[in-house]
Amino acid sequence: MTLYPKLILDALATVRYPGTGKNIVESGMVDDDMRIDGMKVSFSLIFEKPTDPFIKSIVKASEAAILTYVNKEVEIVGNINIKSKQAPRPEAGKLLPQVKNIIGVSSGKGGVGKSTVAANLAVALAKMGYKVGLLDADIFGPSMPKMFHVEDARPYAEKIDGRDMIIPIEKYGVKLLSIGFFVDPDQATLWRGGMASNALKQLIGDAEWGELDYFLIDLPPGTSDIHLTIVQTLALTGAIVVSTPQEVALADARKGINMFTNDKVNVPIIGLIENMAWFTPAELPENKYYIFGKDGAAKLAEEMQVPLLGQVPLVQSIREGGDEGTPVVLNEDSVTGQAFIAIAENVVKQVNRRNDEQPPTQIVEISKK
Repeated sequence: MTLYPKLILDALATVRYPGTGKNIVESGMVDDDMRIDGMKVSFSLIFEKPTDPFIKSIVKASEAAILTYVNKEVEIVGNINIKSKQAPRPEAGKLLPQVKNIIGVSSGKGGVGKSTVAANLAVALAKMGYKVGLLDADIFGPSMPKMFHVEDARPYAEKIDGRDMIIPIEKYGVKLLSIGFFVDPDQATLWRGGMASNALKQLIGDAEWGELDYFLIDLPPGTSDIHLTIVQTLALTGAIVVSTPQEVALADARKGINMFTNDKVNVPIIGLIENMAWFTPAELPENKYYIFGKDGAAKLAEEMQVPLLGQVPLVQSIREGGDEGTPVVLNEDSVTGQAFIAIAENVVKQVNRRNDEQPPTQIVEISKK
């Protein structure tokens, strides 16, 4: 039997692309680089994006079609070459070359106000004149769209250097992306770990973040596949751990610190933030009630030999700001606004010290009204 291109193309015409229902030949997915040598054949398939979810199934279907409709003796040389109309995503480690500092904001458990801290820290850094990006990496519980009052925003894609890039939403001087922009807010996100990790990689590598001084990543609580994806995908400058003073939260915060400093992860701890450090009622601004215990995170910071970046009181305005999409740090004259500005200043100091390869110092002072 003699092989010739039309035989191969007729066989491939029986393979349909699930996304359109058309066969891969009429869709222009079979490149014109086909090579035939006796019973050996090689060719390339073209996909719109290198992340196309149907690549593996189309490749297998193409191989089966040739062996079924042409001849089972046909030898497909090597693997079928895959080409993409879109430029490939940069390799891990080379992502975000225009970003100076990448910081993960983490917590050992949920409910300690990690996302509130991340949102206010991002806005505080922007108010200080830095170029800031914020990625909501809490795939299963995204909260940043509400905290920035952009729930109805829908990021669009723009062709940049041959790639379709997501353009982040901008508010309060912060570039923002969240999976919450792309899913129904009233429905649970039922994804396996691999799907969540792939979605996160797209928000990082397929987004036009541009030049940033600080790129904050609001991580999910605890330890998970998402944390591993982040540390394997990006070169983190360091991590910030948020905790309340109570013992239950501190126990999980200790685990979070150990996760980052583990030899296999090896991400430096920029510092610890104590949230809900004390309760101050609006009508008695000078009073402090230590509902969750006193200085628990401060003592943990000393024990773990990491900087204490600051303490944030539990006041009603922080909750109201989060619900209304107006972070409290926008009001710099308030006690909480001053606390977050002071924390942002301390973060900058610690990052600069680390970038200068100088040992970190303990920071315990925060500005007070």
